[in-house]
Amino acid sequence: MSPYKYSTLAVHAGQYPDPRTGAVNVPVYLTSTFELTGIGTDRGWDYSRAGNPTRDRLEEALAALEGGTSGHAFASGMAAISALVASLRAGDHLLCSQDVYAGTVRLFNQFVSHYGIEIEYVDTSKIEAVAAAIRPNTKLVHIETPSNPTMVLSDIRAISEIAHARGVEMSVDNTFMSPVLQSPLALGADIVMHSTTKYLNGHSDGIGGALIGSKPEHKDRFLLVQKSSGAILSAFECFLVLRGIKTMPLRIKQHEENGRAVAEYLQTHPKVSRLNYPGLKSHPQYELAVRQQKGFGSMLSLDLGSRAAAGRFLGALKIFINAESLGGVESLASHSATTTHAALSDEERAAAGITEGLIRLSVGIEDKEDLIADIEQALKAV
Repeated sequence: MSPYKYSTLAVHAGQYPDPRTGAVNVPVYLTSTFELTGIGTDRGWDYSRAGNPTRDRLEEALAALEGGTSGHAFASGMAAISALVASLRAGDHLLCSQDVYAGTVRLFNQFVSHYGIEIEYVDTSKIEAVAAAIRPNTKLVHIETPSNPTMVLSDIRAISEIAHARGVEMSVDNTFMSPVLQSPLALGADIVMHSTTKYLNGHSDGIGGALIGSKPEHKDRFLLVQKSSGAILSAFECFLVLRGIKTMPLRIKQHEENGRAVAEYLQTHPKVSRLNYPGLKSHPQYELAVRQQKGFGSMLSLDLGSRAAAGRFLGALKIFINAESLGGVESLASHSATTTHAALSDEERAAAGITEGLIRLSVGIEDKEDLIADIEQALKAV
């Protein structure tokens, strides 16, 4: 556990001056290979797929931010998810939240299941459902909290206790909250996953993913996957995430202030039939959000009743950009059924509560009054 406050940690973890040159910023080592010092000896690096000094610094920072024993940077969030399940074997059982990002479902159903691994989706917001679904061959419980895009919460501490009592590991996709607002490892999880593309980078100019482990064996396991699969984050992309991390606490503070303001405006609007934001006291899981999170973030979704209404709303927005992704400084709005969750069937989307009228908002750091005014004028088109 670091003795420093979080804002200090974000600026300095893994980002100390370069020992050789004194450079304050972490150097970007754009090299594929390194000179060896002899037969079987090196200076700590031999080939950038296995390790790179810039990536080392990012991975050190990631471990510190999540309170883990090791961090591992991958080429995308999906590459990180792939690495998470790479050690599963035929006959193993994987338990997953039923309303995770559709890309995760696509990976599990169309690839991982073909290796003889049993995939089961369960409503992880219901503790009893998780307990009932764990089998003797269950190896991993993977949850996403809050879920994408319906913002359903799962109790990290309670699920980790159930999993550990049965000898099962638990992983948490912490992308929506960022390390600033939620600490899954401190709540009992074994592994944390991030799409670094989102709040960690924060500027919508890089793709990446990460896994942070809590045990020494995680370091060996995920390093082997990095070496073997090769889906590692490039040195320049690592630099972009390191740069983003420095301002992350400040950005998250503004993100959350704006997110709350937008949610409070929308909660009583007559054209919004459903609003999903756990930071509202009217949300059924508000108490869990208060207990588990350090804030409520800037992700929310609203239902406008129909695909046509959603289209008119998106077309009328002026500040919010109609685009996928989230966590950048700019505000984004997306139609989940045809973007992030297009890979699901109509039946799967309906079961997850993803209707044709659902819009997901990633509230940025612009002036909150401007954002509310933009939403207000766009709703007039509905």
